[in-house]
Amino acid sequence: MHQAPEYPYENPAGSCPVRWNEKPYHSLDFMLRERFGEKVYKVTLNGGMTCPNRDGKIGRRGCIFCSAGGSGDFAADASLSITEQINSQIALLSAKRPIRKYIAYFQAYTNTYAPVDYLRKIFTEALRHPSIVALSIGTRPDCLGPDVLALLDSLNREKPVWVELGLQTIHEKTAQYIRRGYPLSCFEQAVRNLRARHLDVIVHTILGLPGENSQDMLATMDYLNHMDIQGIKLQLLHVLAGTDLAEGYARGVFQVLDRDDYLDLLIDCLEHLDPSIVIHRMTGDGPSDLLIAPLWASRKREVLNLVHHRMKERGSFQGKALQKRR
Repeated sequence: MHQAPEYPYENPAGSCPVRWNEKPYHSLDFMLRERFGEKVYKVTLNGGMTCPNRDGKIGRRGCIFCSAGGSGDFAADASLSITEQINSQIALLSAKRPIRKYIAYFQAYTNTYAPVDYLRKIFTEALRHPSIVALSIGTRPDCLGPDVLALLDSLNREKPVWVELGLQTIHEKTAQYIRRGYPLSCFEQAVRNLRARHLDVIVHTILGLPGENSQDMLATMDYLNHMDIQGIKLQLLHVLAGTDLAEGYARGVFQVLDRDDYLDLLIDCLEHLDPSIVIHRMTGDGPSDLLIAPLWASRKREVLNLVHHRMKERGSFQGKALQKRR
């Protein structure tokens, strides 16, 4: 499905070119610099929407890991207009460093779960902001009807539009446990529909879900290699206060990954992923006031440094396991 990119660095041993801007994986930063000519930052927006897994259409309690913020705990204030949200975040970010280009990221809850006229209004307002170079929309595969797809198609002709789909896992037993609320076939159809309109697809996965072992998680990576996706987020399972997941954790129903096990699992996942797939996130970070476990995840920079160090120790790079199979 994927056309592997040219690698910008050749391994001195001559066995495989493995680095993207001195990282052994296809990083988002590298992709953005290539596409837009400079470093690009995200501003996280809140369109004031809910989710069919919360309003009763599918369920009322949401996914078991989802906090009250609907995965948008870092998003801007929904009471502000989209332009005000963008400007307020640009003011904060640009005060620390010179930045000219931003991605408008609609993060909180399900960002295509609203009347299409409303979606057109807020998405167009974001896209036409002079500092915005692309639009990224977090949503569910079951919230992409024909009218929404037509809207995204038209917006994608103005500036790049990326759609982020919350898959989490390919395993139906786990999907039922976390109350995802749709079958894998729904995800597959959504990807086909989006790619038919040349919209980039970014897939959210969670590593460390209760009941899954390393082989289960690697199977999700192998499956995604055969889907026409452009990016992936590898999210460490976070236990956040106020979630049903937190109740299960308190009862000892499952354990979270320790740091060393997570580092090895994450690197294994990278080795199993097609090199053309852009890595949009590794680990993630839950809000400090909500994070129950694992507490080591709050030291995000330290974790990323350890990932890079361990990959160097292992001679690891994205797609290494695929190369071995060939």
